[in-house]
Amino acid sequence: MRLAFRLLAAIWVSATIVMGGFAFLSIRSERAQLTEDLDRRAWLLGEGLKEAVEPLIDKGPRARIERIVKRFGTPTRGVAVYDRFAGLIVATPDLAPNLPASLPFVSAALTSGVVQRGFQTFGKQETRYYAVPLASDERPAGALVIFLDASHIQQRFSDVVGSNAIRFLVGASAVSLITLLVVRWSITHPLTRMAEWAKQLRMGNSVPPPGVADAELFGPLATEVTGLATSLAKARAAAEHEALLRLQGQTEWTEERLKHVVTGQLNDRPLFLVSNREPVQHVWRGRQIETLTPASGLVTALDPVMRACGGVWVAHGSGDADREVVDGRGAVRVPAEDPRYTLKRVWLSKEEEDGYYYGFANEGLWPLCHIVHARPIFRPEDWTQYEAVNRKFARAVLEEMSGIEAPVLLIQDYHFALLPRFIREERPDTRIAIFWHIPWPNPEAFGICPWQSELLQGMLGANIVGFHTQFHCNNFLETVDRAIEARIDRERFSVVRGRNTTYVKPFPISVAPGFVDDPPKTTREALLGELGISAEFLGVGVERLDYTKGLPERFRAIGRFLERYPEYRERLTFAQLAAPSRSQIPRYQALADEVEQTVEAINRELQTKHWRPILLLTAQHNHREIWPYYRWADFCMVTSLHDGMNLVAKEFVSVREDDDGVLILSRFTGAARELRDAVLVNPYDVDGMAEAIRTAIEMTPGERRSRMARMRQVVKEHNIYRWAGLLLSDLAGLPVEDLDATGR
Repeated sequence: MRLAFRLLAAIWVSATIVMGGFAFLSIRSERAQLTEDLDRRAWLLGEGLKEAVEPLIDKGPRARIERIVKRFGTPTRGVAVYDRFAGLIVATPDLAPNLPASLPFVSAALTSGVVQRGFQTFGKQETRYYAVPLASDERPAGALVIFLDASHIQQRFSDVVGSNAIRFLVGASAVSLITLLVVRWSITHPLTRMAEWAKQLRMGNSVPPPGVADAELFGPLATEVTGLATSLAKARAAAEHEALLRLQGQTEWTEERLKHVVTGQLNDRPLFLVSNREPVQHVWRGRQIETLTPASGLVTALDPVMRACGGVWVAHGSGDADREVVDGRGAVRVPAEDPRYTLKRVWLSKEEEDGYYYGFANEGLWPLCHIVHARPIFRPEDWTQYEAVNRKFARAVLEEMSGIEAPVLLIQDYHFALLPRFIREERPDTRIAIFWHIPWPNPEAFGICPWQSELLQGMLGANIVGFHTQFHCNNFLETVDRAIEARIDRERFSVVRGRNTTYVKPFPISVAPGFVDDPPKTTREALLGELGISAEFLGVGVERLDYTKGLPERFRAIGRFLERYPEYRERLTFAQLAAPSRSQIPRYQALADEVEQTVEAINRELQTKHWRPILLLTAQHNHREIWPYYRWADFCMVTSLHDGMNLVAKEFVSVREDDDGVLILSRFTGAARELRDAVLVNPYDVDGMAEAIRTAIEMTPGERRSRMARMRQVVKEHNIYRWAGLLLSDLAGLPVEDLDATGR
């Protein structure tokens, strides 16, 4: 209440000062106008009478002067004539009784010869006088004075003051009432809810945190309090979940469990992670900087791990506003709303990015490792940039590791095959794991690369080389066996070079249990309304525009299905969320054109006035935007021609809390080895995929739910926290030899 009283007092004082000032200026302006009007009237009358009276003041009969004066006198206007000694000669009858014997302004007019004007009270009446000197033979002969009633000016002043006072009272009262309501609903009510929430938590009741209050009003306090509420609610839920798992004798991995494992394994040392893709980008939108989450399975998987473990994530700073938000060493704490770890950005020139990323990594290694009939391109200048960028990242990582004893480093993917060796050469005490997110081909295929020996020696600088599947591990061991001098220990799945041992193990990556912490409230009807469709059956696909994802084949299968089963036309719509990717590479440009042309051809052949079979939504979509598609789709298609894992399949399953929906999954993905209840397809078999679509939409509700429930259990148990926990446990448990990667 004290706050309300202070606000009301401030409002009343401010209103008084402001309205009083405006009233004063208004009154002064109006008084000046009314006075000017009186003076104009007095001047007109005075100058006219002067010409008539002045010749008579000395010579004319006094009776003529009296007639002139009486003729122009009225109850609100008086006229008086004085002689050269300021003595009254004649005045209008209503005025004469109230005139004193002498008037100073008359004497002043005679003495100065200048018109005198001003206000004078006669008989309790405010009067405006106008005294004109009269002359005879250029000598003062007398004075003519016009008296005009000025009482209306005072009355106008009183009226203005009264009306402004009423306005002030009404306005201040209204503002006070509105202020009290605003204070009640914007401050008192939210604070009361926060206090009640804190009370409920103190009493041990599990209640959801209050909504975020107006951050502009409360400042950082509102956000911090709400963040604290969310953290406490999550911690309580996690603790209850852990207790339930212990009672049931289960060992599901959770964020809290991973934290405890990492704390015990790392002994409070930070976890270091390196990837090309950064977890968040900062980009300009007009004059504002926005935060974007890149469309990347790697980010989807590893961001929850870093949030749980903390540490330093080293990545390429690719956003056009990334430099604006970092500190002097190129680092920023993320996520901004609840910082959990440090993002260290490494800056690359255009030449470095073109050679290392677009060139060697994505025109060479990417098609080499994916069997999708795209010819890999290897250029010496690209290899030079690849090696140079790996060294640049090594320097950045070593800088961050400075002062940390026996650091733990997770290197991600094919962009950094040389990095383990570079780090090992400088910091042999580092425990290093490199995880290869894409497939590893057979030895004959990998032998195409002119620098296969250097890549393998670089990777063997790690203590652990991880893949999604045992099949890829076997291919890697075969490649090492054929390409370089090393002893393959197939019983322990390791590579021994001198006294240095590298273990090669499968770690199937996954997703966090919650795809979105606070899912949007979008209904199926709202989603269809946004898309402008009224489909009975909705299919969805979520991919980058990449030639490994089998998008043209997928669309042809949809077209074939609608040709074979025309009864589903105008009943089924497929929505494809496609994120542009690597558009500088000609093969990706060609794919984008092929995808667009394929969709246009199918739609042109089958669409009707109110229906199109395929909606191609080409844009970067964040998780909250994707969630409604996963949640309400009748089926999701993942038709990769070749994939290491493919997390879209697991994301779709993790969202389906209703245990409904069907996953159509390529058998050439790592996910197909775990999600065996999906409808598995050969993406090269268009007819087979068309039949899979029919199977999905005609599957009985009971079978859909039983299949989805089993897949959800797999994803729940084999989540990203389990992946990270097992990998870090294996890594931390290995002895670190004080040797470089070559075993010299």
